[in-house]
Amino acid sequence: QGQLVESGGGLVQAGGSLRLSCAASGQSFHNYFMGWSRQAPGKEREFIAVINLNGDWTYYADSVRGRFTISRDNTKKTMYLQMSNMKPEDTAVYYCASSPHATTTLTGFNNWGQGTQVTVSS
Repeated sequence: QGQLVESGGGLVQAGGSLRLSCAASGQSFHNYFMGWSRQAPGKEREFIAVINLNGDWTYYADSVRGRFTISRDNTKKTMYLQMSNMKPEDTAVYYCASSPHATTTLTGFNNWGQGTQVTVSS
């Protein structure tokens, strides 16, 4: 599988919005389910969202459902995570990942990016 590179992280105030991107290279992007996870300091990595091959099915963890939106553009080989109404507890390193199969768990993904830091101030 190819390389995944996240971008778009940064500092945002509580209640604000941020959009993350995940650019893929060296793989047939349209053949992979894509997802996002995050890891807060001192906590285990948490699955937060997944999207299917053509983008017409998505699934979210309860912690972000209704506030975050996952999407993809197969022509650009890029996936996005639009984060709105952000909370301090959203502070974490956010990772994108790919899987050849449908999955809603961390163990289902087998290719990961290096992560991008998101910090939400109160």
